[in-house]
Amino acid sequence: MKFSELADYFEQLETISSRIELTKILSSLFKGVSKDEIDKVVYLLQGRVAPFFEPIEMGMADRMVVQALARAYEVNPDEVDKLNTKLGDMGLVAEQLNGKLKIKNGKLDTLDIYEGLHKIATTGGEGSVEKKISILSSLLEKMNPLEAKYLIRIVLSRLRLGIGDPTVLDALSVAKLGDKSARVALEEAYNKTSDLGFVAETFYEKGLEEIKKTKLQIGKPIRPALAERLPDAESIIKRVGSEFAAEPKFDGFRNQVHLDHADVKIFSRNLENMTTMFPDIVEAVKKEVKAKTAIFEGEALAYNPVTGEFLPFQETTKRRRKYDIGEFAQKLPLKLFTFDLLYLNGKDITGLPYEERRKQLSSIIPSSEKILVSDEKILHSAAELKEMFNEEISAGLEGVMIKKLNSPYKAGARGFHWIKFKRMAAGELSDTIDCVLLGIYTGTGKRTEFGVGGLLVGVYNDKEDRFDTVSKLGTGLTDDEWRSIKVMADKIRVGKKPARVNSILEPSFWVDSSIVLEVFADEITRSPVHTAGKVGEEPGYALRFPRLVSFRSADKRAEDCTTVEELVEMYRQQKNVKTSP
Repeated sequence: MKFSELADYFEQLETISSRIELTKILSSLFKGVSKDEIDKVVYLLQGRVAPFFEPIEMGMADRMVVQALARAYEVNPDEVDKLNTKLGDMGLVAEQLNGKLKIKNGKLDTLDIYEGLHKIATTGGEGSVEKKISILSSLLEKMNPLEAKYLIRIVLSRLRLGIGDPTVLDALSVAKLGDKSARVALEEAYNKTSDLGFVAETFYEKGLEEIKKTKLQIGKPIRPALAERLPDAESIIKRVGSEFAAEPKFDGFRNQVHLDHADVKIFSRNLENMTTMFPDIVEAVKKEVKAKTAIFEGEALAYNPVTGEFLPFQETTKRRRKYDIGEFAQKLPLKLFTFDLLYLNGKDITGLPYEERRKQLSSIIPSSEKILVSDEKILHSAAELKEMFNEEISAGLEGVMIKKLNSPYKAGARGFHWIKFKRMAAGELSDTIDCVLLGIYTGTGKRTEFGVGGLLVGVYNDKEDRFDTVSKLGTGLTDDEWRSIKVMADKIRVGKKPARVNSILEPSFWVDSSIVLEVFADEITRSPVHTAGKVGEEPGYALRFPRLVSFRSADKRAEDCTTVEELVEMYRQQKNVKTSP
């Protein structure tokens, strides 16, 4: 496929807001892609040259792109800057500058572009800035205006076509089989590997039966299992029966550790490779874990090395950094509380019952100063669960995680195999809600100096693969935080409402749905202006008196935020508490 054809598809996708239409366009694209190209095309649709968990970034700032554009189109860098100030989109700058040359190119293959981008992303060391600029300039000289527009957006990680992974999986199935019948198998394979390009390539080359055989692979993070929530011990007992496991619920970084002999990789909840940030955990795994190969999960918490007390999540997040890593490893050492084992010595064990996985976990991790197996109790009644819950809350933890003893590990799935038990009392919302930032209100009065006066936030509708609005947020931030949000928002600003956003309200400008906020509110109410849970003429659901608690993008993807279904259930639970005697 020529890159000019792919750019035409990008242009179509950018103008569509209907998921049905997006699926049609994507399936048409995939039908025209060869087996050798399919994985590369999927990565490019994601604005990348590798899966998200691989630390391969373009590494080109706006300044470098300005130099490449100036060189390719023989203009002064100042002219590029002025045009960028006017248009506010470096992709549009490239399109306009290219258009002035009136040269019809468009002969480069998509594989040529992919290889060029991959070379840019993997070029490092002395002289790398000049090499990156030279490669990009050379590609730009051979392109038509539309190709140039999308090449620059990919390079700057600003493609943002508004396509969710479920839509890509649907389109792959339709392109290959004519319907969505392969969707479940494709999603399971994706949940086990987190590599959309790999799934597409395997499906195209080897077919559906091979996709169904997908196993866990060391080095490819598994999309984490997710828990449901219930309001009280009695409701939980009805779900899990008279014997179940209960663990403390920590508020730290969820880590997935991959051990391959002497090689260790650590991935976050949102599949980011965090290995270099946690050298203390890496060394402890190498020394202490008694296995040749393993994949296990845990929660990393920072603690005070003098008192031994655990620190709030906001302190733990300071370990997520690119610089001064060794210094902060000394200041804020981590303990990793492991709680599940998914792979051991060459075998995928996610299908084994939880209690068996837990036994095998304990056999390979002797509790030490750095890596421990999370405390676990086998409980049999609501009274025992309440007692443990109160103990954990008194100790400053979030609550309790309950697990069915006979449950398998369901990668990427939310279900009642795992249940989180957190506070909900007196008819008020005592738990926080994870929301996604959807839009920005520029504000009035004092906040005009910040450039941000309010945030439009939403929750995830997993049935429709979209984000529905739930609140306008204007409290809980300091002046400095408002300013930092403006900087953050400008980087992810988009020109129109994203295809995956369902909103009646119109903010001052929309942003890419990628930032997760932890929000606290007094209660959940019904609202005609918000779309979360809205059906026909029935009102949706909203947060009353919301305020920001923290940013959670460091450890959560947008799709891992609170779902509409969870929100509605929390409203019912809250209502039941209010009306109960």
